[in-house]
Amino acid sequence: MKARLQTSLGQHLVMTPQLRQAIRLLQMSTLELQAEVTQAIETNPLLEWSEDAGYDAAAPADGSPPGEGDGDREHADGEADAIREATDDWSPDEGGVWEGSSGSGGGGGQDDDREDAAERMAEPENLADHLLWQLHLSHLSERDRRIGAALIDALDEDGYLREPLSAIAETLLPETVADEDEILTVLHQLQRFDPVGVAARNLGECLRLQLEVLPGCTPGRALALRIVDGPLERLPRSGVAGIAQELHAAVDEVEQAVQLVRSLDPRPGKQIGEVETDAYVIPDCVVWRQRGVWKVALSQQAMPKVSIHRGYEQMIRRCGESDAGYLRTQLQEARWLLKSLEARGETLLKVMRCLLRMQSGFLEFGEQALRPLTLREIAAEIDLHESTVSRAIARKYVRTPRGTLPLKAFFASGIDTEGGGEASSTAIQAMIRRLIEGENPRKPLSDAKLADLLKEAGIPVARRTVAKYREAMNISASHERVRIA
Repeated sequence: MKARLQTSLGQHLVMTPQLRQAIRLLQMSTLELQAEVTQAIETNPLLEWSEDAGYDAAAPADGSPPGEGDGDREHADGEADAIREATDDWSPDEGGVWEGSSGSGGGGGQDDDREDAAERMAEPENLADHLLWQLHLSHLSERDRRIGAALIDALDEDGYLREPLSAIAETLLPETVADEDEILTVLHQLQRFDPVGVAARNLGECLRLQLEVLPGCTPGRALALRIVDGPLERLPRSGVAGIAQELHAAVDEVEQAVQLVRSLDPRPGKQIGEVETDAYVIPDCVVWRQRGVWKVALSQQAMPKVSIHRGYEQMIRRCGESDAGYLRTQLQEARWLLKSLEARGETLLKVMRCLLRMQSGFLEFGEQALRPLTLREIAAEIDLHESTVSRAIARKYVRTPRGTLPLKAFFASGIDTEGGGEASSTAIQAMIRRLIEGENPRKPLSDAKLADLLKEAGIPVARRTVAKYREAMNISASHERVRIA
């Protein structure tokens, strides 16, 4: 068999550098985009911050290009004023969301206004890192540190050890052979780490660890220790009076101890790694209502004001091909970046306009009016691929009259109703929450009863579906919601 050359024709998709850049920018959050543009300006002499560059804030609101006649200009100016009203001086009151000032993408001389976006975006230290740091500073042996690392790795996000010690022993094999007593000894060392209460195996142990570090003279401490070691789970059903009778203590003393227990943190692991993540959320779009019509525009922070340095551009035109090779390459990359930024803004606006058409009821009436919606429906409506829509909504937020919401909040799965329509899972969860809030605290509604009430409202859901939605909203079961006192 001899080797030979053979030619053939075919077609295949090639990811050009421009396309890769456009896809990468599309899936970035606003903060990541600001950091990316800042880095591009620092490395490319052809790029600079410019107050006049970027998108016209008024143009995207209705899709009409700015400057087409005096009437269009007046209309654009009016919408620009509406956008400024919606974006200027945003306060962090709603949901603890920080939106920043409208000038964060300003000119090149305002470095103080543009804080280091990369530093702001740095991921906070998580619970595992925080505990490993303390583990390496401890006086434990190398063997005990390996056991401690395995225990830390098994903790959940709340800081609890849900795995049995025998399972931890298996994960250490074959490098380290340890019995449960050795692992328990190291576990007790971890339970002394910060935050207090971490590495507990159940709620009672978690609360006891926090009570033990309190001074002995703390009012109610001794009785609180008895409660968390015994009748803690029966407290919601028995009430203060029932626990007082069980412990043979005065009601006022039990009340004091219960208040002390309630002041403790049942999820100590949440203290680490959740450093007000919402405080770094900047909305990509702004939605407002004008003359009964919902409108949308890109926020100022989502429109980096970047332009090409005119001085270098004129220099390239005067120089020959060989004399300005580097600058020509940088000029081409700068143009690619500006084109990708423009495409990102257009795609984001296209998705948002479609969401406004399909979910206007959600903005007007809340979660109960949220209709079922999938990525496929949006993609078919605006003639884009589902993956493009997924990238466009990833880590994106929109400021609305109902607060700053993630774009994913506009999507929900659906359940067929008896009337022939559909109800979104989010709307059903809102109905369940409303029913539970209005229940009799002495006789809470069971999952089966909630399912019956929803069926009477025309939404046939199974009891297990109600239980799943209830657990997703972190609502306890009916027997745990009983309140006597």
